[in-house]
Amino acid sequence: MAAPESERDAVVADPGRVPSVIASHVSITYRVFSPGRAAEDNTEDAETGALKRLLRRSTQGVGVREVAAVKDVSFVAYPGESIAVLGRNGSGKSTLLRTIAGLVPPTSGRLWLHGRAALLGVNGVLIARLSGRRNIWIGCLAMGMSPDEIRAKQDDIVEFADIGEFIDMPMNSYSSGMAARLRFAISTAIVPDILVVDEALSTGDTQFRARATARIKEIRQQAGTVFMVSHTPATIESMCDRALWIDEGRLLADGQPKPVAGLYTRKYGEDRHVWRERYAEVHRVIDEQGLEAARDLLRRWEPEGGW
Repeated sequence: MAAPESERDAVVADPGRVPSVIASHVSITYRVFSPGRAAEDNTEDAETGALKRLLRRSTQGVGVREVAAVKDVSFVAYPGESIAVLGRNGSGKSTLLRTIAGLVPPTSGRLWLHGRAALLGVNGVLIARLSGRRNIWIGCLAMGMSPDEIRAKQDDIVEFADIGEFIDMPMNSYSSGMAARLRFAISTAIVPDILVVDEALSTGDTQFRARATARIKEIRQQAGTVFMVSHTPATIESMCDRALWIDEGRLLADGQPKPVAGLYTRKYGEDRHVWRERYAEVHRVIDEQGLEAARDLLRRWEPEGGW
């Protein structure tokens, strides 16, 4: 892993430990293309104006603007850490994680990784019309596993996904929870040095989330570094030992999960996140257990103020 080239780019690190990720003044800017509207001569008749519009180049009137998704973010992560990344939708947290996973290059600044990073979720290579079993092979091959390694891991993946006979049915017949379980099982079939979890645990039932939590702990115990997005303070405090708060592209806080989550919810309101979590939970219960189970869940919440 290369060292920073100047004092300006250096990020303070613990000299007794080897970092897994160093982000130094990382900024990420997108170019957004939007259709514009060229000025027209109002003196033209309708037919002449329409003909000229057809003959114009398709790029005429297209506007380009730059969107700064991540702004001057610096931090150091170490093996064995589980790091929550908090932030509202559009705050830049997912863009930052995709950069750590190697999917989006930084526009400026430097990023060093010690080891291999993997984004949880192989959804981009999975084929919905194929069975879950065939998608296991596709996903594992995409992660660089050999056929022998896939055969050795296949039964464990099927067992972890816990979708029964659906494993031999097309993925487009799965519920959102079933698809999430299979994606998670495939993605964690091998232990990466750096695992990036971008809201992959927001679907699935309670039992699955417990198994997923245990799997993430196993990855950490094998000296892996885990980054995960969550909007729920309780999840962050139970699964992570550190939290980064990204707001409007900037890193506002870096520390222990409870204080950082407290600052985040104090600014944006805790009730909103509680009810968002409950709304998602109702849909998970409907997918996994049916409408009656969801009604029972709503009844249990009535003493706390209703739905």
